[in-house]
Amino acid sequence: MGKPRKVGHLVLNVSDVEASTRFYTEVLGFEIAVQRPDGSATFLTCGEQHHDLALFKAPEGAEPVHAKGLGLNHFAVNVENLESLREVYQRLQQHGVAVSRATDHGMTGSIYFNDPDGNGIEFYYDMFDSPEAGLAEMRRPGRRNKELVLD
Repeated sequence: MGKPRKVGHLVLNVSDVEASTRFYTEVLGFEIAVQRPDGSATFLTCGEQHHDLALFKAPEGAEPVHAKGLGLNHFAVNVENLESLREVYQRLQQHGVAVSRATDHGMTGSIYFNDPDGNGIEFYYDMFDSPEAGLAEMRRPGRRNKELVLD
């Protein structure tokens, strides 16, 4: 059996493709790779692969996202460093997007918020230079999360 290498991309059903496209591009900085001419989908990229995130028009009558339901809890997007995370945090504030928490996990610094449909998103930066060092920190006995101060 082949071993997974990485998560390739994420596809979200959204209530309004145009509004979600604006949120993911104008607020979060994704780039449009392709949009379907009929407005039913947008494929977004972080700039290095064909697409990292796709937004599909949800079917009429789709159930809304709710915080404690089954399914996606959140997805995470990596940024370069603490300064980049601060920039995202400031853009969210400028656009009136509520940040639910900012957390120092020991191996990452993270902010959590929701998209217009209520999908959970984490933006984070790695606090270690190598994946191995981050994994060792995550496995360290007694490791505790604490608040990440971004102001």
